[in-house]
Amino acid sequence: MSETMEQWVEELLKSDVQDGGEKMTEKQMKILQSAIEVFAEKGYAGSSTSEIAQRAGVAEGTIFRHYKTKKDLLLSIVAPAMTKLIGPFVLRGFNKVLDTEYESYEGVIRATIENRIAFISKHRSVLRILLQEIPFHPELQERFQRDILIKVLGRLQKIVAAFQAKGQMVDVPSMTVVRLTISAIMGYIAVRTLYGERKDAVWDDDFEREATVTFIMRGLGIAK
Repeated sequence: MSETMEQWVEELLKSDVQDGGEKMTEKQMKILQSAIEVFAEKGYAGSSTSEIAQRAGVAEGTIFRHYKTKKDLLLSIVAPAMTKLIGPFVLRGFNKVLDTEYESYEGVIRATIENRIAFISKHRSVLRILLQEIPFHPELQERFQRDILIKVLGRLQKIVAAFQAKGQMVDVPSMTVVRLTISAIMGYIAVRTLYGERKDAVWDDDFEREATVTFIMRGLGIAK
């Protein structure tokens, strides 16, 4: 288990106790750690409770004494992670971007790109579980929208509105500006992460980054 994953598991276990829950037994902790590893490697659909039990060194029946179903086990990991850890992780790291005053919207774009690339590089395993499972579980979609998406979008809208008030940006709905910006940035980061970091990839990261920034600025009618 990676150092980041170990830290994440430790924080997850600690948060349950601090919220008034009972301290987990050693077997429960092993089950939780093994489930995170297996879900991250194989996804929810490709994982089995028997494999999780084997990796944890417990009988499969032990899992079902603590969790009624495999989905209960997944939700016990991902739901608290999104509410208590991933949400704060996203906002904690992103606060540096959201709370800084920039002279131009281009500065916001560049800071966002740098910040999100750094975040992804540190939390790949946990994020892999979230990205794999959110599309297939309405409960997780609801938590993601409530605990992360709405908060981030709201704060970005305020930044856009401030630039618009100064006459530095096109006068279109702030949510539209945010949506177009995030779509372009995440598209660049996704391809960079999945393809650009491969050893055999033909990828000029400086060029692609500048092209992304230029595309957003020109698309919004801002001189660059």
